[in-house]
Order: sequence, then structure tokens, then C-alpha cells
Amino acid sequence: MEQSLIDATEKYAERIRSTDVYRTYQEQLSLIRQNPEKYQRVNEFRRKNYELQQSEGRDIDERIEALAEEMEKFREDPVVDDFFRAELAFCRMMQEINLRVTEAINFDMEFPL
Repeated sequence: MEQSLIDATEKYAERIRSTDVYRTYQEQLSLIRQNPEKYQRVNEFRRKNYELQQSEGRDIDERIEALAEEMEKFREDPVVDDFFRAELAFCRMMQEINLRVTEAINFDMEFPL
């Protein structure tokens, strides 16, 4: 890779790290990691959510509903809720950034139906 692109990428990453959204996410991550049991439960939920998003089947609606109920109860804990809110905000920011980069370089993202 060209050195100028490597340098620009590092500057790009530094700009991301300087955002309030990123700093808030890191603060919340640090807080949740202080309680290993909560952190483990957060990661278990993330894994279940990922697996559910990748799955298919007749019972998908029931599984989504069950996971939503589990999440609702789990998020009654303010530390957990604050973490998930911060994580979602950071993920949305990164999705928006990636979408803009993809559009800016005219990357063909259309798929035949």
C-alpha cells in the first residue's frame, strides 16, 4: 500500500478516536469491563444477536422476540443500557462513515436481483 494512503488512514483513525461518540463508547466499555460478569453477559448477548442475524428458519420470529425480551430485561441495568447505547451510536457512526467512503470512491454496490 502507498505510504501516503497509510498516513491518511492513520489520520482518519485519529479523527475517529477524537469524536465524542468514540470517547463515550470507550468510557462505557471501560465501565462494563470493570464487572466481568456483566461484560461476559454483554458478549453472550452480542454473540446470540450475531448468530440470530445470520440464521434462517421458521422459528426466526420467535427467536427474535425471545432475544428482544432478554435484552429488555438485561438493559434495566443502567450500566448495561448506557453501554449498549454508546455501542449503537458508535456503530451507526462507523456505518455512515463507511457508506460515505464507499460512495466517494464510486464503488459499485448494486447487486443483480
